[in-house]
Amino acid sequence: MNQQPRRRGRVLGAVLAIVTATALAVPTAAAAAPAPAAAPARSAPAATAAMPPLTNLAHLDFLLDGATPPADVPGHTTYRLAEEPTLVMPWTYADARDGGTFERVGGGPLDPATGYWGQGAYNADDISRAAVVYLRHWELTGEASSRDSAYELLRALAYLQTTEGPNAGNVVLWMQPDGTLNPSPEPVELPDPSDSGPSYWLARTIWAFGEGYAAFAGADPAFAAFLDERLTLAVDAVARQELVDYGVWTQADGMRVPAWLIVDGADASAEAVLGLAARVEAGGAGAQVQDALSKLAEGIAAMGADDQQSWPYGAVLPWALSRSMWHAWGSQMPAALAVASETLSAPSLLAPAVRDAASFTTTLLTAGGPDNGWFPTPADRVQIAYGADSRVQSLLAVADATGSTGFDQLAAVQAAWFFGANRAGVDMYIPATGVTYDGLQPDGSVNRNSGAESTIHGLLTMIALDAHPALAARATSVTDVADRDGLRVVEAETATTDGTVITPEAWTGESLWSGGGLALATGQHASFTIGVHPQDRIVQPVVWSAPDRASSSTWRAERQRLGELRETAPAQGISPTPGVLLPRSLERTVRGKQPTVQVEVTSGTLQLDALLIRPVVSRLVLTGEGRTELVHSASTRREPVVVGVHGERAVAYIYDAQGRLTDTKQLRGDRMIVLPAGGFALLER
Repeated sequence: MNQQPRRRGRVLGAVLAIVTATALAVPTAAAAAPAPAAAPARSAPAATAAMPPLTNLAHLDFLLDGATPPADVPGHTTYRLAEEPTLVMPWTYADARDGGTFERVGGGPLDPATGYWGQGAYNADDISRAAVVYLRHWELTGEASSRDSAYELLRALAYLQTTEGPNAGNVVLWMQPDGTLNPSPEPVELPDPSDSGPSYWLARTIWAFGEGYAAFAGADPAFAAFLDERLTLAVDAVARQELVDYGVWTQADGMRVPAWLIVDGADASAEAVLGLAARVEAGGAGAQVQDALSKLAEGIAAMGADDQQSWPYGAVLPWALSRSMWHAWGSQMPAALAVASETLSAPSLLAPAVRDAASFTTTLLTAGGPDNGWFPTPADRVQIAYGADSRVQSLLAVADATGSTGFDQLAAVQAAWFFGANRAGVDMYIPATGVTYDGLQPDGSVNRNSGAESTIHGLLTMIALDAHPALAARATSVTDVADRDGLRVVEAETATTDGTVITPEAWTGESLWSGGGLALATGQHASFTIGVHPQDRIVQPVVWSAPDRASSSTWRAERQRLGELRETAPAQGISPTPGVLLPRSLERTVRGKQPTVQVEVTSGTLQLDALLIRPVVSRLVLTGEGRTELVHSASTRREPVVVGVHGERAVAYIYDAQGRLTDTKQLRGDRMIVLPAGGFALLER
């Protein structure tokens, strides 16, 4: 039976120290509440209806392999294990080999004598997310093979879950090729053993079990009941380990944060919320499941930023221990909030998701795309499929919850990353094979390995596009970056100055210096070259504020006074480090014709990492068979901007800061439009 998803939400889908332990993004084995917006009439290529499906499961199928675990492992069993002793799981990595082939490899160093990897061959993170791929593909297409693969992966995932003792409900992360569990891998990951506490893999297990129950409830009630039991066991673990702190608020560098998120992560909690919402929507969920959904969603919403002009530009932050970090991987916080707002009939949950989509995501797109990490400067500019897909899923979920086609259009812009609209101009997903490459480096080089995580998240985007052919047509027709003008960085150490260039340790424990830095004592000066620009610019110094120092400084652009900056360190709270890197706002913008910015320190010592330079109106232009132009305002007032191309027709859709359609214009040639304060516009032809 061809089961169409009920809504897009069902077809969705600090760093440095925790990326490899939580996201499994980089191989370690060298061997291998706004009112609904009106939907604009959309134009799409005439061939939309005839587009072949983009989803190709061949490479993910290739990654699947079987293992038979030892008999009678205490606390570990699964559905029909005696009758079906072999478990099916994806290998973690696939290293590119000559001739376009791949070799499946595990994580960590390989011991040739035992055949064991330092980490293992299979991991719960990838098993859970691969199950979501096959579940969604089965729901979209009715493919029996996808149903079968989902069934096998969910059985394997359940085996990794510990069912008894003090760690009941938690999940072992790694398994060796022969089915032996490896609770304490090398390199060490936290928690250790991996089922000894809450974790990202526990959150992703909840995601898979929740969506698995919703899919199998009608098709296989006995298996669905088993998944429900295991979901309840996992939620019990979250309740006793994290939700026991519900209602407790603390601070991280002066920011009020909730104490009950899974591993202090809005990112981890968001992926659990996707599964919990699916289970609640399916009907008959227990009170504890509904309670966990409500409490985790509330905690995620609290990590949203109200101010769309200053850092973090409306984003929902991923980690309660840092107000200076945002990362693209696992950034499904807006998706979770949008889905939860509908499931719980709680419009307040939607507001931070809308701000993230309308303000931060447009800032990210015009600055260069789904970077691994802004800390708060865009210091880790590697881009991976997990990050790109997380942005696509969030935009689609917010579009679904608000009715705003503007967020649909932005999702197509982000999805074009997979088809060449990136800094390398390279297809990151190959429809003919189902391969998604592992990463795009800051210099434009491509990591052409194709492990499970990249493959999974490439396919999650493709399934979403296949469910929305008009968006697929747009994403695959605008595959060249013709122009990009957004937030950029001027490093502090490049200044002309009588101050001192410093080389702090890069990782602070909660954020990352983008390079060197600059220390200015009382009476010292610095001048920064920022160049001229067609737009006025918002300049934000990124300052290291520590408890043992404070400073005052005056900022100018030539003769124009930009403002005085008085900075002190906020209360540390639960932040790992005393001190914080934060962009500081100045009172005035810098005119486009002013090429330099100067600072004079009037008291104390000022330590600078960089300047963030943000045009008042940012722009991204994608071309190919079609043309899409995105312009986004960071202004607090209406801003005129010229858009379009001389001699070409286009339709301009203009949205306010909440993504509500305010105007539609038929344009011929380049014309001026007016952006609402904080709003954005998309032109399509």
